[in-house]
Amino acid sequence: MQGAAGTAEAARDEKSAEDLAAAWMRHMRAGMWADAWRVSDAVLASHAGVPCWHRPRHEQWVWDGTPLHGKRVLVRCYHGLGDTLQFIRYAPLLRDIGAEATFWVQPALIPLLRTVDGIGRLLPLHDGEAGVDYDVDVEIMELSHVFRSTPETLPARVPYIHVDPAPRAEDGRLHVGLVWRAGDWDDRRSIPVEMLMPLADVPGVTLHVLQRGSGLDERPAGFGTDSGSDDPLEAARTLRALDLVVTVDSFPAHLAGALGVPTWTLLQEDADWRWMTGRDDSPWYPSMRLFRQPRQGDWTPVIARVADELRRMRRDG
Repeated sequence: MQGAAGTAEAARDEKSAEDLAAAWMRHMRAGMWADAWRVSDAVLASHAGVPCWHRPRHEQWVWDGTPLHGKRVLVRCYHGLGDTLQFIRYAPLLRDIGAEATFWVQPALIPLLRTVDGIGRLLPLHDGEAGVDYDVDVEIMELSHVFRSTPETLPARVPYIHVDPAPRAEDGRLHVGLVWRAGDWDDRRSIPVEMLMPLADVPGVTLHVLQRGSGLDERPAGFGTDSGSDDPLEAARTLRALDLVVTVDSFPAHLAGALGVPTWTLLQEDADWRWMTGRDDSPWYPSMRLFRQPRQGDWTPVIARVADELRRMRRDG
């Protein structure tokens, strides 16, 4: 049984971890990434020798701080599909430092990731062991810490995923892809599809519904054209054929950004750290614009602005 002293120490450790997490989030959102990496260094030190394999995979810390130069590196992709697409941009940097990288990735992404420059070896992710020899392993989202990226230095050239576009109608209209529902882990990112109806009223615009999953069942009859696919490669070909993608913070935003497709990402007021604060652009994706809620939960002015911008695109043609 843990004594009073042990309980107090555990409470202090938990508080310290919360303080570090809050500081890291504050620095990242402010664009002060160098300060965030110093916090990450402190977290890395606190994890030394502490097992984490009992935790859910996406909560595990993997990299122990070992330099990757000239090493056999196993890159574990333990987060979402969009996270893998966002951070696969570091593959050429691993090649440039002489690392022999194996990317253990979600199987559905392998056909897409084969097109990434410097990708190295790809293996399908599963619940067992990777089955390869390596000197050091790292979770893919830890690569920004490994390379001490800042908004000015992160590898941001797009496209870094390359596919041929699907055929499209050359009818003089603006072809716009649309996604309104994100994953279930944070429903605040999603928009009730009924709120997007003003976009269907913009003259000269053809809406292509890219929404997949349960959100597709919410689509009103006659709203847009169902152009989505559950196959990421086919979805990428469709995105490449569009003039614009309008999406909530979800996988299609990262796919469109990685393809270099013009993208408008619609964000809740308390957006994820990667979008920072006070910006309408993203250093991760030069072809992306950010449309933010002025107040948490208030999508009305966001949709009104998107509709106005679509009209301006048609007018300026």
